[in-house]
Amino acid sequence: MADFELYTYQKEVVERALLGENTIIWLPTGGGKTRAAVYVAQKHLETTLNAKVVVLVNKVHLVDQHFTKEFKPHLGRNYTLVPVSGESDEKDFFGDVVRDSDLVICTAQILYNALTNMEKAKHVELSDITLLIIDECHHTHKDSVYNKIMGCYVEKKLKGQQKLPQILGLTASPGTGGARILETAVEHVLQICANLDSAIVSTKNNTSELKNKVPRPIKTFDIVDKRPEDPLGDHLKWMMQQIHEYMNLPPDFRLRECGTQEYEADVVVLEQRGVIESNRLLAQCALHLRQYNDALLINDTLRMTDAYRSLEDFYNTKFNTEIDGTDFFLVGLFQENQMELKNLARDSRYENPKMFKLESTLLKQFGPGVRSRGILFSKTRKSVHCLHDWVLTNEALQKAGIKSAILTGAGNGIGYMTQNAQADTIRNFRNGTLNLLISTSVAEEGLDIPECNLVVRYGLLTNEIAQQQASGRARARDSQYSVVAQTGGREVRRELTNEYLEELTGKAIAVVQDMKLHEFRRNITELQKQAVISRKLSESRTTARRSLNTAASIQFLCRNCFKPVASGSDIKLVDNVHYVNVNPDFKRHYKVGGQVVLERSFEDWEPGRTISCNNGNCNKEWGFEMKYKEIALLPNMAIKHFALETPDGRKTVKKWKDVTFTVENFSFKEYCEENYPDTFDD
Repeated sequence: MADFELYTYQKEVVERALLGENTIIWLPTGGGKTRAAVYVAQKHLETTLNAKVVVLVNKVHLVDQHFTKEFKPHLGRNYTLVPVSGESDEKDFFGDVVRDSDLVICTAQILYNALTNMEKAKHVELSDITLLIIDECHHTHKDSVYNKIMGCYVEKKLKGQQKLPQILGLTASPGTGGARILETAVEHVLQICANLDSAIVSTKNNTSELKNKVPRPIKTFDIVDKRPEDPLGDHLKWMMQQIHEYMNLPPDFRLRECGTQEYEADVVVLEQRGVIESNRLLAQCALHLRQYNDALLINDTLRMTDAYRSLEDFYNTKFNTEIDGTDFFLVGLFQENQMELKNLARDSRYENPKMFKLESTLLKQFGPGVRSRGILFSKTRKSVHCLHDWVLTNEALQKAGIKSAILTGAGNGIGYMTQNAQADTIRNFRNGTLNLLISTSVAEEGLDIPECNLVVRYGLLTNEIAQQQASGRARARDSQYSVVAQTGGREVRRELTNEYLEELTGKAIAVVQDMKLHEFRRNITELQKQAVISRKLSESRTTARRSLNTAASIQFLCRNCFKPVASGSDIKLVDNVHYVNVNPDFKRHYKVGGQVVLERSFEDWEPGRTISCNNGNCNKEWGFEMKYKEIALLPNMAIKHFALETPDGRKTVKKWKDVTFTVENFSFKEYCEENYPDTFDD
């Protein structure tokens, strides 16, 4: 096979990988890390006996992207390449796929499932793989699935197992792990090296070529003065004060300033406390205060009408859920003030000045006949949708020829994009049908997005990794990277801090690279031993927590009305993912709503209708029914919508992994024998 050409800096960073060493390639976004990995994979396949290459990605869309754009064009003629994701049938016989292929590209979860599943058709051993390529490898930390895979690797290495794959990590931004001083930043970089059992390499001799290939954008801070008057915000705060007085806040509890993330954290804790203490007044007031605080945050970032609509949407769903006097007070307060809020939101004299600054920032790059591409980054799916609506209804932006679309993460929930919609949007952006993407952080890393003339970060407080990834999208010559923010705002301070942390990352990597080889190896071996001990301690704590209570001793209560509706012994785990209630009596506690529609189809199940509490006017959403193997109709319960009555008192948990009892696996055979005895012969 004919070689494909690498830039000189790429040849430099692959040298040690070509010698069979475990390495992490550190190059900026747009520097061609994936192309370098393809080159290493090709040389490995050409020179290694019984070579088996697995490429891991952390997002589903990257499976097809890397396969189609990078690996297949260069390796597809001479080698068997297979892309596998959760949407592929191949995941169900992944072990066979790996055995029969030269190179497999898959999500990390697929490989981890195969390492832990002992079924022959699905099982894979790390020793089956000769080269393991890990994309966006800075995610190899804590409980990430990358780190679970590498945890298996490290344990085998420390036990002296010889047959392990070569590791090749790829990253644009290892970050500092929250460190602000060089010593702890070095510890963070060493920890990533230890987790990946790899040295970190970057170009030393060809930095000018790299800078020429990946130019840095011109950075501007587009600063706006604080709005002189904010009657809508003032009125929202007055309404919040009415709720504060009504709910009689506990004397030992203090709420911080309204309209901040800190206040949101406080009311989340307050709601949990209300549930635990059976104080529905406290719990409900806290839930409503969170909505008002959300409206204040929106008012500070987006249009006043967006802030008003967020509250209106919430109360439109609340009007039919009045259970007691608390609900009547809270709903009544909104209804009494609704017209006043609506009128204030429409008063253009007090509109958010950040929106005018954002408009002028966009108009500097876009205009009739001007060929520009841009990405506007914002924090939440809600803000992205609001900004898109603003662009569509803004006359000046439309005259400038801006053709925008939303880009958010792929998923099955409300507000997520389907995989196909995501791909269509990027395709239209590439071919010029669209010229502005309004995106959450999903566009920061990984996605194959063409060079942009403009990147705008709007209302964002993120770490240095996200900032570097976003900045790397502005790769066109003389491109602009703009931060639109308020005078003295936290966004500017965070941006400047991130610039410092980006420099600190580079200094920390340089320190690690300059270490004597024996010192480096001693450091990472010590960190690996500590990680194995920590992992075993964590596993034993999890086992202990799951043994605290028996399933039968746990009662599930509706989190809204506190009515007991199920026992822990009713809950079973389906396919290691879905927590379902198998007690037929549970059906009398809920009512069904609309059909749940998912783009994806699944091998063994399909979604049914939503379920919600049928106690009086409660209507609290609980999850949805799922049809399993075309027979069983199982209520799939979302734990966050319930409170747990335990022998140690009432508790709330965010995720099923945090419950204090063991959930047994679902047996389809036992379920059918119990519920459909006539279908089974003795």
